[in-house]
Amino acid sequence: MSVNDLSGMTGRRPRRALSGLAGRRWRRVAGACAVVLLVIGAVTARIFIWPAASMPPRVSAIVMVDGPGDPLSVAVGLARQHRAPFLVVSLGSPGSSYSCPGPIPGVRLICFNPKPATTAGEAQFVGSLARKFRWKSVALVAITPQGFRARLRVERCFTGRVYLVTAPLPLSSWPYQIAYQWAALAKALVVQRGC
Repeated sequence: MSVNDLSGMTGRRPRRALSGLAGRRWRRVAGACAVVLLVIGAVTARIFIWPAASMPPRVSAIVMVDGPGDPLSVAVGLARQHRAPFLVVSLGSPGSSYSCPGPIPGVRLICFNPKPATTAGEAQFVGSLARKFRWKSVALVAITPQGFRARLRVERCFTGRVYLVTAPLPLSSWPYQIAYQWAALAKALVVQRGC
């Protein structure tokens, strides 16, 4: 009687066949995990590291949302080039380190503390200003990992074109910001879907 005959009698597979089956399962699980990690990595790179960013020569307003890094210098630089007649600066929460910049000739400066002190609150304020002043387009200045989500929020409150201009962020801040932006994006997509 052979080993195969015995396995039919006891209902058990030989050890060699069992270890081969477990090996195939392990390779399938590892392959599926690798694919999932690659997809997450690609999506992270596209929306948080290299978001679509552009700006035409002129827009109705330049809008800076609160965030770490130095988006204020980017927004002020665009205003000094007279790329828009309005510069709107979010001072963020009361604990934020920003202050309203000095006047820029030919540019109307609007500084505000959003209520609530979130990107959603900033977007709501921008939407109300856009209706009041009949803006057709805005250049949204945000740190790179925040840009995709900030544009999504503003587009929900403003019917015109929203162009993204990204501001640099220190390398040490990237890991935290990517994790934070994933959580905040999930909240914006699932919980807070309106303006």
